[in-house]
Amino acid sequence: MAIHTITKNRSDIPEEQKWDLKDLFLSHTAWNEELAKLQKDVTEITAYKGKLGSDSNTLLQALQALEAFQQKLTRVSVYAMLRSSADGSDPDNQRDSAKVAATTASIQAKLAFFQSELLTLSDATINQFLREQSELTTYKKMLDDLMEAKPYTLAPEIEETLAALSEVHNAPYMIYQRSKAADMQFDPIKNEDNVELPMSAALYEDRYEFTADTNTRRAAYKSFTKTLDQYKNTFAATYATEVTKQVTMAKLRGYKSVTDMLLAPQQVTEEMYHNQLDVIQQELAQHMRRFAKLKKEKLQLDEMQYCDLKAPLDPEFNPKTTYEDATATIIEALQVMGPEYTAIMKEGISNRWIDRSDNVGKANGAFCSSPYGVHPYILITWTDTMRGAFVLAHELGHAGHFYLAGKNQSLVNTRPSTYFIEAPSTLNELLLAEHLMKTNDDKRMKRWVITQLLGTYYHNFVTHLLEGEYQRRVYTLAEQGVPLTANVLCKEKKETLEAFWGNEVVFDEGAGLTWMRQPHYYMGLYPYTYSAGLTVSTAVAEKIKTEGKPAIDSWLDVLRAGGTKKPLELIKQAGVDMSNPDAIRVAVNYVGSLVDELEKTYE
Repeated sequence: MAIHTITKNRSDIPEEQKWDLKDLFLSHTAWNEELAKLQKDVTEITAYKGKLGSDSNTLLQALQALEAFQQKLTRVSVYAMLRSSADGSDPDNQRDSAKVAATTASIQAKLAFFQSELLTLSDATINQFLREQSELTTYKKMLDDLMEAKPYTLAPEIEETLAALSEVHNAPYMIYQRSKAADMQFDPIKNEDNVELPMSAALYEDRYEFTADTNTRRAAYKSFTKTLDQYKNTFAATYATEVTKQVTMAKLRGYKSVTDMLLAPQQVTEEMYHNQLDVIQQELAQHMRRFAKLKKEKLQLDEMQYCDLKAPLDPEFNPKTTYEDATATIIEALQVMGPEYTAIMKEGISNRWIDRSDNVGKANGAFCSSPYGVHPYILITWTDTMRGAFVLAHELGHAGHFYLAGKNQSLVNTRPSTYFIEAPSTLNELLLAEHLMKTNDDKRMKRWVITQLLGTYYHNFVTHLLEGEYQRRVYTLAEQGVPLTANVLCKEKKETLEAFWGNEVVFDEGAGLTWMRQPHYYMGLYPYTYSAGLTVSTAVAEKIKTEGKPAIDSWLDVLRAGGTKKPLELIKQAGVDMSNPDAIRVAVNYVGSLVDELEKTYE
């Protein structure tokens, strides 16, 4: 198995393969000037200190000034972040990232008064201002959200003290990231030909875990978990500190539980959260166990070990495609979404929103960044495989969403809850898969498309959902006062996995250590939201199949709505009720039908 090495420098990459940052700033000098100007312009906002409650016009002017300022600050930050993501090895990009971080921290400290001062206003005052000044309606959702948080807000001087301690509060995550990136050393491994291969956390997670060769895959897992075992006590202490911080903050702020506090910014009920975890675990398990059983049989494994779950089902078949053909296929697949949406996709592809080069210093993975008032930017690393088409379709889904939201909403109203955020991106994947299945008669190609889809569901409905279940267990123990030692954390992780996979998968002690892989545990109740987004997109994809244009029109309205509504209300607008477990069952049954189809391709 050859290890891919990147040899091209950023300067060697043709312009058409890079994103065009001139849409953000015409030159690096212009960016530098704006960064310096922002440090002076912040006084335009601080001039409103102590005046926000004086009258409705003053409040409107202050909010408009803050919004315009934040738009500029976002542009400056995104520009530096995109340059650094494209080539993190460039010392100039490293320097600019540090400059932006320092400037942003200083500005945020100066703007901290804004929220705490708004919180001193009574509901009656805010309602009166809204009646007096119609233009304040733009900020109604933001003000309503702030008022909802009011009962859990502490005295201004305490909030300021907590803000000053933010670096300390973020320390567990920083320690985790630094240890993982800089300290962990892994034993090299040998492949089937007894050739020594390098080993790292990134190589394991991006490559070896998915390799077709069982010896290499299992050797890599052994090396990976051996090193995890050496760090388990340090990582357990770090994670326990993070959990203790969250539990303590929930008590200080008067929430009934840490879960209640962590769900508050998502604007999701506990019932919606528990439904997502319970229904998927109880009802998806049988389908995923069948999938594991099929893999074991087709790959002729002695036993299906935990580290074999991501092995490719048909490793010899990896359809190739060019970037030009893949983007043309994506556009064809998304025609169903209508001319406006398709035009956005075409614009993104032809106007250099996408950075697809493979160069030294480029960030791993893929993302979509959407600075307000400009257009989205997508980072991927293109490798001429059909898998890349799914990744690109996914990121274009985020781009389409934020492009429409940005065109139709003000900055404060563009971003919906994280509970919804993965729905537009995964819908694009489902539409691409549907198109490929319709336009291909080849059994092997059909099997490949199904396994891509099952990969998406595995990622969102198994990997991240079981992280969510693990978090639920950990928070329950923490609130009961159980010390979160390495042994406790490893036991809970292993039991979470065993409960889902049953006897179809063999678990060693190393499986219990794999909670150490995920940075998500430092991000609140984030993991389970992946499954929520995919639940919504699955239900909407079914509606598009059965209802056609009316379902598409209401979905596009949802995308245009951005963050103007709470997630339950927003998703209901698309005809899906997430307060009811039935929507989750639609998605689970769809996964079951994919496993049925997969089994048929072997008949």
